[in-house]
Amino acid sequence: MRRFLIFLAGVHKWFKRCSLRLRGMTEADLSRARILQGRTWDDFCDTLKAAGANVLSHGDADDRTKAEGYRYLSRLIRGGLEAFVEYADPEAPVLRRMVHETVKMGADNPDNFYENAVVRGDLDYRITGTRGTVHFLTFSTQKGGYGKGGGLPPTGFLDSRRLIVDADGCLDIIVSATPHEGNWLPMEKDTGMLMVRQTFLHRDKEEPARLTIAPVSAVAPPSPADCRRVDEGLMNAANLVAGASFLFSKWTRDFRAGENRLPRFDPATSTAAGGDPDIAYYHSFWRLAPDEALVIEVTPPDCEHWNFQLNNYWMESLDYRYHRIHINKGTAVVDRDGRVTVVVAHEDPGHPNWLCTTRLPMGTMCWRWIRATSHPTPATRVVRLAQLQATIAHP
Repeated sequence: MRRFLIFLAGVHKWFKRCSLRLRGMTEADLSRARILQGRTWDDFCDTLKAAGANVLSHGDADDRTKAEGYRYLSRLIRGGLEAFVEYADPEAPVLRRMVHETVKMGADNPDNFYENAVVRGDLDYRITGTRGTVHFLTFSTQKGGYGKGGGLPPTGFLDSRRLIVDADGCLDIIVSATPHEGNWLPMEKDTGMLMVRQTFLHRDKEEPARLTIAPVSAVAPPSPADCRRVDEGLMNAANLVAGASFLFSKWTRDFRAGENRLPRFDPATSTAAGGDPDIAYYHSFWRLAPDEALVIEVTPPDCEHWNFQLNNYWMESLDYRYHRIHINKGTAVVDRDGRVTVVVAHEDPGHPNWLCTTRLPMGTMCWRWIRATSHPTPATRVVRLAQLQATIAHP
């Protein structure tokens, strides 16, 4: 079905271009007509309305989950407008946080500090700044976008293992479709986005990288808003809201088949949606009664990093500002034999690796092995909370 929809989208674009040529119009002419006739705004609002209908389609969601669904859409709108209307000029890119504490999507990682910028594959850029002490740092370029039919497949990758940093901790990276000596982040002709992921073991103790991006060659100051830019920006923002919300709610529906288990997620699917190809993801769905707990056990392999997090139904990470909803390689208490046990429950059973559900009855979850030598599947079991508390009190 997805391939068929992508095919239909391609056919629609082809007919649109043919129609424009027959009428002697350009894309700019069409955008001007859409703006002046109000069709841009109508289509923007209609697309948002369709995304709202998606929230209603999840009939068994409780009141709080439905409310969080509409809040989720409002967050995507905010993120989309900033990304595609305010900061959409590839000749004047800005590294900024599109996903953060109050804009979330796709099981956003609480251990990550995300930054992204709009770029263009036929331009060269330079990233400069300081490395900091953050545990791991990755740079990637991507093409496509949510709502455009093709996901976010990668076009280039560079991480801190290969990053050259000078004695003062400063770095200089060339972002280009043409190979360069030193730190080079590849692009392709149709690359449109650059993403930086800073991964922390202890976010409160590590210094983040401080980075800026600019075109290598001097370009004219950004031009003022015009019909085509606003038309495309509003529609891209609306497509982000609809595309991301439909994609990840579909994933949630699929995860329900493995409720309270952690099966390996398809690597090709995660990479196409913008996931890091060096990460093994274990996405799933959790559901717990008030008197139940989910116990997860695994022996971590040799790896750069690992973590586990709880999300709500819409694949937003739970509020890690105020609740302990995730755990990682640096924060987990490990058994003497190297085994890690994580407990998910509505209330604290007294376990050192307890994660809080924030009293949601259900949601999604994600385990990650990052650059690991092997990928063991975490074992899971649901137990009575009282039984678990008795075991902890009398081991």
